[in-house]
Amino acid sequence: MRCHDISKLAGLNSIHLRGGVSAADNQVRWPYVAENRSFKSWIKGGELVFVTGISRHRNPENLAECLYEGKACNISGLVVLTGDAYINRLPTLLYKLADELELPLFEQPYSLPMVTVTETISRAIVRAEQMGNVLYQPEIQPDAAILLESWITHKGNHMAMAEDLGCHRNTIRNHMNKLTMELPNHLTPNEHFKTQLLTHLLSKF
Repeated sequence: MRCHDISKLAGLNSIHLRGGVSAADNQVRWPYVAENRSFKSWIKGGELVFVTGISRHRNPENLAECLYEGKACNISGLVVLTGDAYINRLPTLLYKLADELELPLFEQPYSLPMVTVTETISRAIVRAEQMGNVLYQPEIQPDAAILLESWITHKGNHMAMAEDLGCHRNTIRNHMNKLTMELPNHLTPNEHFKTQLLTHLLSKF
């Protein structure tokens, strides 16, 4: 799970990377919501740290301190919530500082519930860990998800799947074959299909 995957997760496309793009490949170990002025005593490194401004006023100087502290603590990135209530907007100077520090800086709207964000990211991290070293894909394309759901329902029976999806059996065979195309070098077609299926099943929890 990498920083550049965040906005690709379902429902999180309103979170935007504003600075530190060169480090967008940083691995995200876990999300952490920072309520204190300093968060260095509460993290281990690798966290995606969220700053809300709800319990503590955050001015541009303090947000800059957060970037410096985050870099020193080896966090994966910093997410600042913006809106009319607390932090109105991110100063462009912070974008430049994030670039200089090579630390990903995200902007998240207050309208996006924090519980949704942390739950989505946490589930994605768990899914990635369940899949081991397999190439992680944040989302399965909708057509693949429908196909996999039908495969599960009909226990792999192509004829039943074709009737269910309103197409020819050969079409089902062709779509199933596509799921094993463009494989990572270390996976066989069967392993890749199992990975796709596991990702789909885990997304239902």
